[in-house]
Amino acid sequence: MMGPGWYLRRLSRMGPAEVVGRARHAVVQRQWRSTLPTPPDWPAHPRFTATLPTGVLGKVSGEAVSRLLATADELMAGRAEFFGVERTDFEAPDWFLDPKTGRRAPSDRYAFDVPYRSEDTVGDIKQIWEPSRHQHLTVLAAAFAATGSSAYASRVAEHLRSWWAANPPLQGPHWVSGIELGIRLLSWVWTRRLLDGWPGAAELFEENPDFQLQLWHHQNWLATLRSHGSSANNHVIAEDAGLLAAACAFGWFPESAGWRVAATRSLDVQLGRNTFPSGLNAELASEYHGLVLELGLAAAVEADAAGTPVPDSTWGVLLRMTDALASIVDTRLRPPRQGDADDGFGLIVDGTSTDRWASLLASGEALFGRLDWWPPVPGDDVRTALLASLASRTPRASGVRPGRRPAHLRDAGMTILRSGPVWVRCDGGPHGFLSIAAHAHADALSLEVRHDGVDVLADPGTFCYHGEPQWRSYFRSTLGHNTLELAGHDQSVSGGPFLWTRHAVTKVLDVQTPDDGPSRWSAAHDGYAPAVHRRTVELDGDVLKIVDEVRGEGVPEAARLAFHFGPSVTVMLDGTTARLRWTAAAGAPFAGEPGPAAGGPVAGSAAVESAGRAGSPVVELAAQAGSPAAESPAHAGSAAAGPAGRAGSPVGSSADGGRLGSPVAGGAVGAGSVADPVAGRVSGSLTGAGSVVRTAVMELPSELAWTVHRGDTEPPLGWYSAGFGRKEPATTLIGSGSPGHLTTLLRFS
Repeated sequence: MMGPGWYLRRLSRMGPAEVVGRARHAVVQRQWRSTLPTPPDWPAHPRFTATLPTGVLGKVSGEAVSRLLATADELMAGRAEFFGVERTDFEAPDWFLDPKTGRRAPSDRYAFDVPYRSEDTVGDIKQIWEPSRHQHLTVLAAAFAATGSSAYASRVAEHLRSWWAANPPLQGPHWVSGIELGIRLLSWVWTRRLLDGWPGAAELFEENPDFQLQLWHHQNWLATLRSHGSSANNHVIAEDAGLLAAACAFGWFPESAGWRVAATRSLDVQLGRNTFPSGLNAELASEYHGLVLELGLAAAVEADAAGTPVPDSTWGVLLRMTDALASIVDTRLRPPRQGDADDGFGLIVDGTSTDRWASLLASGEALFGRLDWWPPVPGDDVRTALLASLASRTPRASGVRPGRRPAHLRDAGMTILRSGPVWVRCDGGPHGFLSIAAHAHADALSLEVRHDGVDVLADPGTFCYHGEPQWRSYFRSTLGHNTLELAGHDQSVSGGPFLWTRHAVTKVLDVQTPDDGPSRWSAAHDGYAPAVHRRTVELDGDVLKIVDEVRGEGVPEAARLAFHFGPSVTVMLDGTTARLRWTAAAGAPFAGEPGPAAGGPVAGSAAVESAGRAGSPVVELAAQAGSPAAESPAHAGSAAAGPAGRAGSPVGSSADGGRLGSPVAGGAVGAGSVADPVAGRVSGSLTGAGSVVRTAVMELPSELAWTVHRGDTEPPLGWYSAGFGRKEPATTLIGSGSPGHLTTLLRFS
């Protein structure tokens, strides 16, 4: 549970209007405790008319249907996985059980009395909430629509009746958070749509008093307690999308028309506020970009299908978001791993092996039309055909779109440098969204580097939200990212797991992304004011150069420069030379470079852009942007970097998972077994059919003493989270010493 200090810090980030609004919500919640709101009479003979056009699923490829049925059949067998935890009880799930901790959340308490943040009391609330989004039911319903097998539909009915009986209005943990209610409503809309043609559909939904009660209370909750102020992030989008979709598809209440109008207006406003003009989501968390885009598209096509379309401005934001996604993905259509990621989806009607980002781009292509510079999207999916069939027309939006692939999304501070298969994300944007920056990480000036879609220098990810504060702190810390930490502190100040009380201010000083030749990016931040950290990155062919400088007054004596490697990369440290190896699929195609459309130089070779307040040390540094940073010559080799440890010593894992390596003059090496020829490998293999070994060499700054870490726990260091709730050891190099002028070179073979 959060202590009094957290509540005071949280209150300090609210404006007067938000304080008043939260007080009003508290009054409503108190009233509902004693007097449950009463729904109006249900119409005598409601009819569901929001059906799919005939023959839509016939347009979906057999491969996409096979993926769908494979997942649906696993669910029918009672097997499911949520955040890395496998469940075998999904024939008849316990809606309150956290299988990870074995704890069971209280089901009979008033919703707003449930201490959902306390893992000791309720378990991991994400494990409890996720199945109750009912997105597994949309998969089963889609399997029925594709096959006509009533077994899928009957299982859906069993789960819905079970859930409605176990979760009366405003009782238990599933009535606490609006985002859960909004996504659940979307699932119910699509479940009913996909079950059309099953003889029991009307009895389960429009003729069912239990559904009537649940539907009204869900919508009344969302219309009354909508997120606002510093919490008006992706949560409010989910709330609006669910309310709008339900009011369109199940518009049988006296309030339905008013709910539809209010949700349409709010969705339009909030999508605009949550999205930069460039099209990137303002939370600067890639998975939330995907979530918001999915929610927005589902709500917009629902309104189209009901004959009450959303404004053109709503479609315009969704178009910009789609183009922005196309602009930032790597050669395998993966977006950056920036900020928080909790594996949240807006609408699921596909099998688990369907690629999320390819699906979103395919939907964008169907709804808006593709641009010449878009990467090719392989294969197809189920959801795209369904969404496009409900749109009143395609392309659904018009307007000015980028004529070439943007490399620098100025307002979001994101720059993508590309050279063949090399993809580099440079972070020079705002710390986060709104006053609390809930899903931000302390990652200013951090980098991600991929080679043909493989994480080489990786953003470690998120792993968890509640219950494990040490891990939550690590995965969003400065040391947990590929950037420079000073004096042992994060660049921004955390006030809790979803709260930042001081935000580092970052400025992009120079961006050059010509059609040919080297590309360059330079930025600085004031997170260690009055000292300023400046980083310059240059990509020239297969050589990446990183220069870190600390300028100004009060420069701390202690610095740590971190480089985190992807889990498939093996690292062999020889002094200050790190030799990297990983495997890639032999001859695998990738989304090729679009040639001249890849991006051009920003106006002026030294574009100065503000992401924060004037007068900060970064603003003062901007005056120097026109002159390139002095750069030291490349290291001639490990011998020039000072005395080394054991030559060729591989990075390995210690038996107890503890810290690997101790400082030595000029470098350090791991304590793993030298006999292991691929020590440091976490997953994959350096040999195997259909694979090829890739290599790179990294010359590290000789001014720092380098240590190797993999799977440390006290404190955490050397970890990679591929998805929420999952983590695995990965190699991290830490250079410790005095800040100054530090040059790192990464050469791909």
